[in-house]
Amino acid sequence: MRTSEIAQRYTGYFEKHGHLVVPSASLISPNPTTLFTIAGMVPFVPYLLGEQTPPSKRITSNQKCVRTLDIDEVGKTTRHGTFFQMLGNFSFGDYFKEEAIHYAWELLTTPQDQGGYGFDVEKLWVTTFTDDEEARAIWRNEGMDSEHMQVMGMEDNFWTMGGPGPGGPCSEIYVDRGPQYGKEGGPIADEDRYTEIWDLVFENYEVDNVKSKTDLHIVGELAHKNIDTGMGLERVAYLLQGKENMYETDELFPVIEAAEKLSGLTYGENEENDVRFRVVADHVRSALMIMSDGVRPSNEGRGYVLRRLLRRTMRSMKTLGVQEEVLPHLLPVSKGLMSASYPDLNDSFADIENAAYGEEDAFRRTLDNGTTILDVAVSKAKKNGTAVSGADAFSLHDTYGFPIELTLEMAAEQGVQVDEVSFRSLMAEQKARARADALKKRGNVDLSVYDDVKKELEAPIDFLGYTDMSARGRVLGIIQEGKGAVPAVTAPAQVEVILDRTPFYAEAGGQLADQGEILSDDGAVLEVDDVQKPVKDLIVHQCRLVEGTLTVDASVTASIDVERRGAIARSHTATHMVHKALREELGPQATQRGSEDAPNRLRFDFQWASAPSDQAMNSVEARVNEKLRENLSVTTEEMKFDDALALGAMHLFGEKYGDIVRVVSIGEDGWSRELCGGTHVDHVGKLGVVTLMSESSVGTGVRRVDAVVGQKAYDFHAREHALVSQLSDVLHARPDELADRIASLMDKLKESDRKLAALYESQLKAQIPALVESARLSSDDVVVVASHVGQFGSTDALRSAVMDVRAQIGDNKPVVVALAGVGESGSPSIIVATNDPARDKGLKAGDLVRNASKMLGGGGGGKPDFAQGGGQDASRIDAALEDLTAAVQSR
Repeated sequence: MRTSEIAQRYTGYFEKHGHLVVPSASLISPNPTTLFTIAGMVPFVPYLLGEQTPPSKRITSNQKCVRTLDIDEVGKTTRHGTFFQMLGNFSFGDYFKEEAIHYAWELLTTPQDQGGYGFDVEKLWVTTFTDDEEARAIWRNEGMDSEHMQVMGMEDNFWTMGGPGPGGPCSEIYVDRGPQYGKEGGPIADEDRYTEIWDLVFENYEVDNVKSKTDLHIVGELAHKNIDTGMGLERVAYLLQGKENMYETDELFPVIEAAEKLSGLTYGENEENDVRFRVVADHVRSALMIMSDGVRPSNEGRGYVLRRLLRRTMRSMKTLGVQEEVLPHLLPVSKGLMSASYPDLNDSFADIENAAYGEEDAFRRTLDNGTTILDVAVSKAKKNGTAVSGADAFSLHDTYGFPIELTLEMAAEQGVQVDEVSFRSLMAEQKARARADALKKRGNVDLSVYDDVKKELEAPIDFLGYTDMSARGRVLGIIQEGKGAVPAVTAPAQVEVILDRTPFYAEAGGQLADQGEILSDDGAVLEVDDVQKPVKDLIVHQCRLVEGTLTVDASVTASIDVERRGAIARSHTATHMVHKALREELGPQATQRGSEDAPNRLRFDFQWASAPSDQAMNSVEARVNEKLRENLSVTTEEMKFDDALALGAMHLFGEKYGDIVRVVSIGEDGWSRELCGGTHVDHVGKLGVVTLMSESSVGTGVRRVDAVVGQKAYDFHAREHALVSQLSDVLHARPDELADRIASLMDKLKESDRKLAALYESQLKAQIPALVESARLSSDDVVVVASHVGQFGSTDALRSAVMDVRAQIGDNKPVVVALAGVGESGSPSIIVATNDPARDKGLKAGDLVRNASKMLGGGGGGKPDFAQGGGQDASRIDAALEDLTAAVQSR
């Protein structure tokens, strides 16, 4: 049974039992303290805590997860992996132990031909919490052998969130793999033989004062009990597929097979090589899935983790003896395997591979530049009987881009340690300097400064911006650049100001902040450039104090830029309308994933697997403007969250809402109705016109619409009209004839280009005899045929010419053929080929092309016998060929 089918059977089973199937949340964690989603229940924490109302009381999912704490252990054993999938079924105040255990038992033991997994009941074991006799009775009632039930304490079978919140006993399900995997005695005796596959958590307690797994306080019973379960998909897959471990399953082993083909080595013959094969299989898949959620290689956060995964892959393949690029061979294999469960990969893969292959090219250069330096440092360490110094490791990192993990690995391969403590100290010093610079640029401020101001508030800040464009207020706090909270400040200065009441809207929900001015009764003048909420409910005005002195307790008049507010309000209302029209055209799955409402323009991100057709997007635009002509009213109302949902108000999955929410409705019948705290026009006719400018992909399953509204839309159409008029004049055609006239001209141009390319290719072929003859007359030990051939037409023609010259010269002596010129695009290209005797002398076409391409302002590479590259500066072709010739002759 394929892994994707195992997942489909799971969600399908629970869907039949009344569960809402929700797609996997992003791997990008919503929790700011963690980089990635690390468990299947993470997206549902707000529901488990009672902070939000779930879309259904029963939910099931297959959640993508990534854990990187033990990234260095990946491959060393078959148990560790970074990316994994967690199947789960959840009940929020609905069913409890009896149903949860029954569902698990039925799905596991039902024969495969009847839709289950078909596990042998004699091989199933369960553990339960010490005091949970109820669960044990239910298991026995389902048919579980009492001899296969074991009792464990809080350390193993009691779950909490690690802090205050829900908690409760759990029951874990194991599969006995047989005596060849360890000793008898159940999970208590040997968890290698008895493999855990499913954990059922029964959340029936409220807990607090959680100090450890065994040291906590049970406050009492929860009013609404929850079920939270997690089944490890990879573990179930290798058990059902009869494999030894997850690396041999259908979603991973084909990547190992591709690596075997590239390296000429065989998995299973050498343990050190097996570790590298497993690293490659795991990291390629993990990198693919992380990139599918929009992460790209960088030196910070998630991007740095991704970079490590990609570079460990390349390094492992290089250690397996592969010198050429590897990701173009491995990444498509993993995409083909994973797209069965994640079809969005088919849409985003072009962007993924471009970023991944660019990272590989950069890292190959990093290796070339840094390896020599590291070798010198290792030799010095060996000679002195010491470790590689922290300073050398830091220089490799800072100057050559060598991550410390790579330095540690490569030094260890040569039997030398690295002074990691000293390296970390130097890194800490650098980060401290960077933090100091960042604080200086920001003008302040530790978040605790805002917390301190908030604690001093006598009442919540009164936001008046829904009704008032100007308001009287009092200064509650002043935060000055570089000084924190101050009692007074004199112009000129950058300051942050907190008022007791304000009409200024702080950036939130995609709507940009208001701008305007604050005038104190004492004569201080402040230009407000931005408004933010650095901590909850604290509205902070970021200002330039241009005149006078501002003091705490000063009375002020705060006035927003009314024109800007109106332009943003029009964009925000347009965003709601675009959202509704998209759902009407594409379906209810086209839900919001982000937005930006700026003056007279909007950006709207929505969930959708592939690019909507042009016809669909035209229909969306037409529908929005149809509603504009109806001049629908826009109304707002505050109500209870549950009442808003009952009205059909749209809300963002995963967003936090309070008990009382603000509902924005468009049309008396509620054509569009959303939970929203932003500002809007009172009638949609005030938008004027909405024009969709573009639609594109911004990540797996997420599309983006850019649109202009009101004046910007009018300006756009005016420019379009002027352009059409100009084209009509130039081409002597009416506007309705332009498309045909331009198509005809393009056809003629393509035919001219074809004839010109044929001429260039003919001229190129005519040069071949002379090039061959010059090589035969050469007395050099290594013959170099390097020529600037001028315009050459297609790259295929230049490639064919290089191969012809090499073939005609033969293998009597070492030969390097390098032809360069300008192609159809107008950019320079160079192609190099070597024969067998040249390669025996260590002359590699890939290295020669790479260096020559750099001189042309570009890049390139390839195999030792044949490689190609290019650049941007055609004027450097002769210099690049001369440099290549000198490099060959110096060998």
